[in-house]
Amino acid sequence: MGVLQVVLGVIGVATSIAAWIMFGAGVWRMVRIIRLGQPDATRNGPFWPRLRTLVKEFAAHTRMNKFRHVAPWHWLVMWGFLIGFLAWFEAYGETFQPHFHWPVFGAWEPWLLLTELLGLGTVLGGVALVVIRQRNHPRRADRLSRFAGSNFRQAYFVETVVILEGLGILGVKAFKISSGIEDPALWSSFVTKPLAALLPASAAAVSITALIKLLSGTVWLAVVSRTLTMGVAWHRFSAFFNIYFKREADGDVALGALKPMMSAGKPLDFEEADPEKDVFGAGRVEDFSWKGWLDFTTCTECGRCQSQCPAWNTGKPLSPKLVITQLRDHAYAKAPYLLAGGRKDMAGEEVGLTDGHAGLDVLALAEAERPLVGGPDELGVIDPDVLWSCTTCGACVEQCPVDIEHVDHIVDMRRYQVMIESNFPSELNGMFKNLENKGNPWGQNAKDRLAWTEDLDFEVPVFDGDLGDAEYLFWVGCAGAFEDRAKKTTRAVAELLHIAGVKYTVLGPEETCTGDPARRAGNEFLFQMLAQQNVEVLNSVFEGSDHRKIVVTCAHCFNTIANEYPQVGGQYEVVHHTQLLNRLVREKRLVPVAPVAEDVTYHDPCYLGRHNKVYEAPRELIGASGVQFREMPRHADRSMCCGAGGARMWMEEKIGKRINIDRVDEALGTAASKIATGCPFCRVMLTDGVTARQSDGQASERVEVVDVSQLLLSAVKRGPQTSPGTAGKFDVLPTPEADPLETR
Repeated sequence: MGVLQVVLGVIGVATSIAAWIMFGAGVWRMVRIIRLGQPDATRNGPFWPRLRTLVKEFAAHTRMNKFRHVAPWHWLVMWGFLIGFLAWFEAYGETFQPHFHWPVFGAWEPWLLLTELLGLGTVLGGVALVVIRQRNHPRRADRLSRFAGSNFRQAYFVETVVILEGLGILGVKAFKISSGIEDPALWSSFVTKPLAALLPASAAAVSITALIKLLSGTVWLAVVSRTLTMGVAWHRFSAFFNIYFKREADGDVALGALKPMMSAGKPLDFEEADPEKDVFGAGRVEDFSWKGWLDFTTCTECGRCQSQCPAWNTGKPLSPKLVITQLRDHAYAKAPYLLAGGRKDMAGEEVGLTDGHAGLDVLALAEAERPLVGGPDELGVIDPDVLWSCTTCGACVEQCPVDIEHVDHIVDMRRYQVMIESNFPSELNGMFKNLENKGNPWGQNAKDRLAWTEDLDFEVPVFDGDLGDAEYLFWVGCAGAFEDRAKKTTRAVAELLHIAGVKYTVLGPEETCTGDPARRAGNEFLFQMLAQQNVEVLNSVFEGSDHRKIVVTCAHCFNTIANEYPQVGGQYEVVHHTQLLNRLVREKRLVPVAPVAEDVTYHDPCYLGRHNKVYEAPRELIGASGVQFREMPRHADRSMCCGAGGARMWMEEKIGKRINIDRVDEALGTAASKIATGCPFCRVMLTDGVTARQSDGQASERVEVVDVSQLLLSAVKRGPQTSPGTAGKFDVLPTPEADPLETR
C-alpha cells in the first residue's frame, strides 16, 4: 500500500461517508413525507401473494415487457445496479490495495464471469436507454414523444452514472489483469482479458479506476439525496415498495372497480360523514393516501402512460405522467409546511400553525396557498381541463411499469370538486339530475324501459316477483333500453337467447342506472344511492335462489355490477353477453348456418377489455360469424378508447381532435365495412364518428357500426348463401378446448 493508494482511499472513504449520511437523511426525509398521506390499511397484506407479485414483476420484468424494445436494456441495467453494488463496494478496498478482492468468492471464476456480464450489460443497457431517449425526443412533432415533459437533465445524469459504473467494473478488472494481479480464464473475462493486452501494467491505475468508480456512485448518492423528486433515480428503491403495496393483492393492476372513498383509512359512510373532519376525495394533496404519495415519488417519467392516453394523443391538455409529476412536485414543495403542522379548515383559514410561520420556508408557505385543482389565474396544481379530459379508460394504469394508480387519483380529485366545491362541467348537471330523478342519464320514464321489446315476435319474460326457472337475469341497462342504436343490440341478444332456449327474465321498470357515469364523474354520493337501490332489488330477485347469474350487454354495467357492487353488498355471477353467446356457440345451442360476407374490425371497449380482460370471447364470436376479420393496430390491452368513459359521453369535447373520430379513422384504415364492438357507449361514439367521416366524404356509406351479437344473429338466422371470397371462412369456429367463459 503506497502513499498514492492511501490518499486515494482516504478520498474515497471521506466522500462516501458524507454521501451516505446525506443519502440516509434523504431516505428518512422521504419516508416522513410519504407518511403525510392518509392512512390505508388495505395495502398491508396478504404477505406472500404480494411478495410473489413483487418478485415476478422485477425479476421477470413482466410489466416492463409491455414495451419489448426497452425491457431487455432496462433489465440489464437493473441487475447491474442490484448485483453491481458488490463490485462497487469492492472499490473501497481496491483504492487502498490494488490486490484486494472479496474473500471466498472474489477470485472465483463464475464470479468473475458474472462481473464481466454485469459490467458489459450495464454499459450496453445504459447506452441503449440513451439512444432510445434520443430517438423518442420531444423534438418529434404531433406529441409522438412519450418523453415530452420529462426531465432530460436528470435522466441523462442517471444514465451517465450507469455507464460510468459499468465502465468502472470493466476498467478495474482489465487493469488488474494487465498488471498481473489476476490471470482469469478467457471464458470468465472475454472482454477484459483482450482489453488488458492493450493496457499498461499499472497497479496505480487499478486504484485510480476504482476511485473513479467509487466517486461516480457517491456523486449519484449526494445528488439524489438533495433531489427527492428525481423519480428516474429514486424508483430504483421506491418501485419495490410501490409494486408490493399495489391496490390488488392478487397482482392485478388498479382497474375494474374504483377505489372506494376513504377517510382516515376507512370507507366513508355518508350517513355519518362530517365534511369538517372527514376527507371527501382529494381537495388538497395531503388528502391522498400514503400510497398516492408513494406513487408520486416512484414515477420514472418514462411516459408510457402518456403514449397510450387517448386524451393526450388527440391534443387534450391531459398527460397522466404530468398529472403525477405535478402532484409530486407540489407535494414535496408543500411538505415542510405540513411537517411543521400546517393545516387549513374548510374555509381556508390556517388552524395548524398556531405559533406563526417563523422559520418556515417561504416557498412551502406559498405552495400551501395553491389550490389542488384550479386554472392558471388561481395557480392551481391541476388545471380543470386536465382533470375533466380523462375518460378513465385505464390505458395509463395498464402500461405503467411501476404500478401507479392514475385513475384512482384522478377520480378522487373529481370527487372533491363535485361533492365539496360543486365545480364541474355544466353538462354534467343535467346528467346528475336525470340519474337522481329518473334513474337514467337520458331522463326517460321508467315505464318505457320495455319499449325495445315491441318489435319482437316472441314474448320477453319480465320479472313478476318469482324468478321461476330463469337461469339468468338479463340486465338491459339504460342505453339498451332507451338509446335507439343500443336497442338493436338488446333485441339481438334477446332473440339469440330465445333461439338457444336460455331461460331468462328482465326487470323492466324495476331496473335503474348502475351509477357508473355518476361514480366516474366524481358524484360518489349519487352512485352509492343508485347502487344500494339496485342491490336491494337484485337481492330480492335472487332471494331463495341457488344461483345469482346476470348477463349484461353494456361493458360499464358489466364492470359496475361485477366489480363494484360487492362494495355495497351485492355478490353476483356476472357475464357479458359476448361471453355467454360464445359458450352457447361452443355448446351448439347456437349454430351459425351461413357466413357473413363482410370485412369486420373489432373495437375493444375499455371496460370490457382493459378493465376486465375480456378479449377472446368477442373475437371468437366474430370468427364464428364467418367474416373476414381485420385487426386494428391498437387493440386488446392497447386498444384506443372511444371517448365515452369517465362520464365523457355527457360532456362536450371542445379541445383537440375528437377521440371517437381518431378511433374511427383507425378503424377505417383497416378497410373494413363493419366496425363491431361489445358496448353501447362505444357503439354510439363510433357511429357518430363514422357519420362525421361519411359527411366529410372520407368514409364509404357502406361502413356500419354493429354489435358482435348482431353479426352472430345474422349468421344464425340467414339462409345459406355464398359470396366470392367467403368459401371456407365459416370454418373459423371457436376451439372446443378453450374455456367458454373467460376469467375476468
